[in-house]
Amino acid sequence: MSSTKSASEAEHKTKKFGKGERKIPHHTQKAKKFYPAEPEAKPRKVRKSIRPARPRPSLQPGTVLILLAGRFRGKRVILLKHLPQGVLLVTGPFKINGVPLRRVNARYVIATSAKVELRGIDEKVVEKVGDEGYFTREKAQQKKGEDQFFSQGEKPEKKQVTSVRASDQKAVDKALLANIGKEAHLKEYLASSFSLRKGDRPHEMKW
Repeated sequence: MSSTKSASEAEHKTKKFGKGERKIPHHTQKAKKFYPAEPEAKPRKVRKSIRPARPRPSLQPGTVLILLAGRFRGKRVILLKHLPQGVLLVTGPFKINGVPLRRVNARYVIATSAKVELRGIDEKVVEKVGDEGYFTREKAQQKKGEDQFFSQGEKPEKKQVTSVRASDQKAVDKALLANIGKEAHLKEYLASSFSLRKGDRPHEMKW
């Protein structure tokens, strides 16, 4: 009883004003004098459980793919590895069709029946390229002050490929080019671009 009584006394205080009395609430129960202009952002509760991406059974390492979107759409590339981010690691090779090592969304590719052996490729290089921070862009140094003012209207500088990426590209393509050269007409097949013409029926084609 004593504990409940002390708690109630802490909550309210009575003060006499003239002939009457008034209960004054505790300072924790008083209304705030300041309210934020915008409601505080609360993170949404994700009800769906995050599941790992399941690649299609046709997307096996060494399969020749056709890109359907992006800068290199229509090009034929070779699948190297499934990355944990849910994307595919592919290469042209660069010497044949100009497609470098890059990540591709599995939804925007067509898997063909053609395959290339991945024998001789350094797995350490492939794992290095498949890291999450490998393809992050380096922040360009912005000019400040007078340099920025006088540089307006000039042509932007060309993007230079780092020596590390160039060496990784050569290391991967060296083994692939040796395997591609063993099969007849495979080099010409990878160099050609895919396109649909009037009257073509893609749903009836055998990939």
